[in-house]
Amino acid sequence: MRKNSEYERLKLCNQVCFPLYACTKELVRQYGPHLKKLDLTYTQYLVMMVLWEREKVSSRDLSGYLHLDYGTLTPVLKRLEQAGYLTKERSADDERLLTLSLTEHGRSLKERAVSVPTEIAACMGLTPEEFKTLYELTYKALRNMEHDASDCGTR
Repeated sequence: MRKNSEYERLKLCNQVCFPLYACTKELVRQYGPHLKKLDLTYTQYLVMMVLWEREKVSSRDLSGYLHLDYGTLTPVLKRLEQAGYLTKERSADDERLLTLSLTEHGRSLKERAVSVPTEIAACMGLTPEEFKTLYELTYKALRNMEHDASDCGTR
């Protein structure tokens, strides 16, 4: 029979995954009113941020940047194309790949979205140093988990 102290790790309050999960849910909820003004969902906003940065991107690269599969991206890209924010073109080299390009209408949306990161950062109540630390640690954990996924029995 195990001692109660051995089960301490199973308590919700001792899990790093739970506050990350709950914070992510709340963060996406906080984005809601800001993105509603732009008529974007959170996932559409992520796609637009990549396009605002790069102007043109392949569907494969976009999937990698956002850690999203094609099944998730397909309806998002369709909606953004219907809204006139991007164009899709089949690659001449590989018809399975799409090249996504930002339109002028998509560029103009960037100006309306420029205040969103600052407004969201204010909701978080972190100092610039805390924000930087959170960012760095989150990405470090993500890189480590992706790199070592086979060691964790997930791949």
